[in-house]
Amino acid sequence: MSSLLEVSNLRIAFKSEGSSNEVVHGINFSVAAGGQTVAILGESGSGKSVSCMALTRLLPDAPACQVTGEILFEGRNVLTMDKAAVRSIRGNGIAYIFQEPSSSLNPVFTVGYQIAEAVKLHRPDITDVEARVVELLELVGIRDAAKRRKAYPHEMSGGMQQRVMIAMALACEPKLLVADEPTTALDVTIQAQIMDLLRDLREKLGMSIILITHNFGIVKGFADEVMVMYRGDLVEQGPVEDILNNPEHPYTRALIACIPRLGKKQRRLMTIESEMSGS
Repeated sequence: MSSLLEVSNLRIAFKSEGSSNEVVHGINFSVAAGGQTVAILGESGSGKSVSCMALTRLLPDAPACQVTGEILFEGRNVLTMDKAAVRSIRGNGIAYIFQEPSSSLNPVFTVGYQIAEAVKLHRPDITDVEARVVELLELVGIRDAAKRRKAYPHEMSGGMQQRVMIAMALACEPKLLVADEPTTALDVTIQAQIMDLLRDLREKLGMSIILITHNFGIVKGFADEVMVMYRGDLVEQGPVEDILNNPEHPYTRALIACIPRLGKKQRRLMTIESEMSGS
């Protein structure tokens, strides 16, 4: 498969009160076109989300934030584009699903209105916007879509709200979907439904995915490649089965040890610190 995204020596630093704090330290990765899924794993603060926000320059401009390296999307360097060119990539080329859909959706507008806004912004060629909204809601598995498009976010469950967020992302027909902790606020049953939905959409649309998560439990059977980040460094990467079956870095082993397993009892919860120290 051809390369859709190539990231080389990505460094991100935030400046405050005259000092600079580098939070991502020269990472490299790529995502192939046509449906490859890359999972980026690590605890909060490891640099996962901020690295992906840099892909479409969603971080503050310099000097507040300094992003260096190279981000090639379809062969073009995002970091050297003018703002108009970057805006054309946001949504149309790379779309995002963020965690906590209840915080991302506007409570004073119906979900149909909010999806329609995305369609109008990124697909001005579509004349029947309402029909497209219904089509998108049906695509993400929302029943009675013509009626549900008139609902407000608070009238929907967390799982339904996340489906609406996915519909908004798909409104732009992106080539790459960045799913940032898409199941964090959901119960286990709904988590499985959302992951199944993303899997089906990937196969149906040929869309590549970057999955940001701290949970190795949802990666197996979904991702092709895994990247493990720790304190801004990319400490391990490779095919998902290789990483799960033969993790080399102690931080990766600690994350895998956190996966709950039926019938297995642990005397104490394995901590990252104890695994890193070899105890």
